[in-house]
Amino acid sequence: MQLAIDKTREGVAQGQTPFGACIVKDGKAVSCEHNKVWATSDITAHAEIVAIREACKRLGTIDLSGCVIYSTTEPCPMCFSAIHWANIGEVVFGASIADAKAYGFHELTISNEEMKEMGGSDVNLTRGFMAKEALAVFEEWANRKEKKAY
Repeated sequence: MQLAIDKTREGVAQGQTPFGACIVKDGKAVSCEHNKVWATSDITAHAEIVAIREACKRLGTIDLSGCVIYSTTEPCPMCFSAIHWANIGEVVFGASIADAKAYGFHELTISNEEMKEMGGSDVNLTRGFMAKEALAVFEEWANRKEKKAY
């Protein structure tokens, strides 16, 4: 998670939003990315999506079975779906969707737990891991003069 938080800070310094994700397999980081929505003018370039794309490239497969994704914030429904489709076995996240919404992000308030239940997903969820540290990056972002939510 610390790698994801560090990557988030890197993105915030580049004018991106305060989201980061790191995919780990066999105890080793495969990809670690920050949100790139504003940098790419691509609303789907959330940190989790960018990390999944990079992990698939590096591993040469779309099946990320055996991987864990560490996300600084609870993945949105789009990202949770991609995690499910990539067969990532566990999501570990810090801040919640409600936290992101409180900082001005236009979030759908469908939790990962609801997505898991409604969709019959087998992904394991670990909530609130290093949440204080993840929220600190939101605060750093909120204190910037130039910031854009979506």
